[in-house]
Amino acid sequence: MADQKLRLAENVPGAFYITEACIDCDMCRETAPMVFKRNDDIAFSVVFRQPETEEERQTAVEAMNGCPAEAIGNDGGV
Repeated sequence: MADQKLRLAENVPGAFYITEACIDCDMCRETAPMVFKRNDDIAFSVVFRQPETEEERQTAVEAMNGCPAEAIGNDGGV
């Protein structure tokens, strides 16, 4: 489970976030490109846009559940 204390400042505000545990594997960007993108300045993925629809929320949850580093968190419930 992602540690909220390690949340990257580059994430947009909201329930979903990525922590510094990210290994930049691209899985989240492939699964939910409408929510996650790579931040080249820090060489990690970040949440650039919070999910707006139920489908987007479900794909973000899928990415969170599949993250090999458990670097994706959700403070808004799943």
